[in-house]
Amino acid sequence: MTPLTIHPQISFAQLGVRDEIVRALSEEGKEFAFAIQEQTLPMALAGDDLIGQARTGMGKTLAFGVPLLHRITTDTTRPLTGTPRALVVVPTRELCLQVHGDLVAASKYLKADESRKLTVTAIYGGRPYEPQIEALQKGVDVVVGTPGRLLDLAQQGHLQLGGLSVLVLDEADEMLDLGFLPDIERILKQIPTERQAMLFSATMPDPIITLARTFMNQPTHIRAEGVQGAATHDTTEQFVYRAHALDKVEMVSRILQAQGRGATMIFTRTKRTAQKVSDELAERGFKVGAVHGDLGQIAREKALKSFRSGDIDVLVATDVAARGIDIDDITHVINYQIPEDEQAYVHRIGRTGRAGKTGIAITLVDWDELDRWSMIDTALKLDCPAPSETYSNSPHLYEELNIPTDAGGTIGAARKSQGAKSQGAKSQDGTRISSADSNRERPSRNRSRRRTRGGEGAGGHTATQSDGPADGEQPAEGGDDSPARKRRRRRRPRNAAEAPATAG
Repeated sequence: MTPLTIHPQISFAQLGVRDEIVRALSEEGKEFAFAIQEQTLPMALAGDDLIGQARTGMGKTLAFGVPLLHRITTDTTRPLTGTPRALVVVPTRELCLQVHGDLVAASKYLKADESRKLTVTAIYGGRPYEPQIEALQKGVDVVVGTPGRLLDLAQQGHLQLGGLSVLVLDEADEMLDLGFLPDIERILKQIPTERQAMLFSATMPDPIITLARTFMNQPTHIRAEGVQGAATHDTTEQFVYRAHALDKVEMVSRILQAQGRGATMIFTRTKRTAQKVSDELAERGFKVGAVHGDLGQIAREKALKSFRSGDIDVLVATDVAARGIDIDDITHVINYQIPEDEQAYVHRIGRTGRAGKTGIAITLVDWDELDRWSMIDTALKLDCPAPSETYSNSPHLYEELNIPTDAGGTIGAARKSQGAKSQGAKSQDGTRISSADSNRERPSRNRSRRRTRGGEGAGGHTATQSDGPADGEQPAEGGDDSPARKRRRRRRPRNAAEAPATAG
């Protein structure tokens, strides 16, 4: 299928959007529509059901948010009374806050009636029920929420879904991955059959298509680009290195000193690793925060707020945060641990290279991750099945990522950590590797290394077995890459007879 040719300079005003919304978007620097917005708005404004598909970071939120706000404020047959008229269901708390913020900004000048402004409320877990219940009792026009808390408040009678005229499921494939489809189906049973429905996602696995057919009325499937288009961003330059687990923090410390490096996201597979990496980078002098399921919601929101404001410029996160951060100026994404599959890889690196801007994605593949990486590489056709063996003092790391040659493992006055920590890795022959060890034998220059710019879309979803738990809305225990456990107390045998036999 040939990608559609779309004129990049069509404005929201030309698409027929209400003046109040156009004005609010213009103040946010959003005057012209992106591809997915340009294609969806005419049908969405007309009230048609639709399925919108586009890569992460291509503007899906406004693709459903603008027509949602336009329709509920122009429908003279159903005035806004304070009973929710539109519902947006999202998979994670972070995405809930991001979508809520975008809708609040776009509805800045909209009124529900002559006496009050249009109201948008976020409903999600991890926060007390009382303020959310109080907001619903005062009257809400648009609700953005996560499935669990929405279902709880609906079953308790606080959230009335019988007056909905617009329903949106955002990031539907993530809801499938997190096991929310049963909750979604319960919510769907409580809403009117006569309403507009929109489903948006970056990928469309078969269960999502099946779900769409059950609650949508002849939906139009809209793609911002052909199915054979690149799954990853053409504006994101990708680097893949084979790295030793004990040397990864050293490598990351140097990557964070690359010239032109701005806001950076580092992804781990488990929560314990996210906190461990965050703590170690903080000890080395970097302004870093963490977002993962073992943190309370207030702490997660504080870290995200600091990242958006620039108080910190490095955020270490598990995949729970991959869908919920909408910042256009993230320059680097680092996969400290590779994700479970190719779709998670696409979503991760989609945090950079957004809205036409350029970005850099760096993936560190440990020796025991090579099989999983091979599946991701094959699915996305990245043509990098055997990443080059790389260490924190490898010359090509500095050259390719534009790292100053004098960059070390710390910046400024590094804080001392509790207990001595090894700052190097061991090579396969047992030799200690350190950035200060200039006499170490360097890897062979005859290595196979590939740089990739984007790639072709995956043909399907490849399931792999996790070596660490997924991080969804519910906390779970971390994997085997947790911080060092407490030392076991050794018991000295009273005599030689008590001494256990040990392997030589």
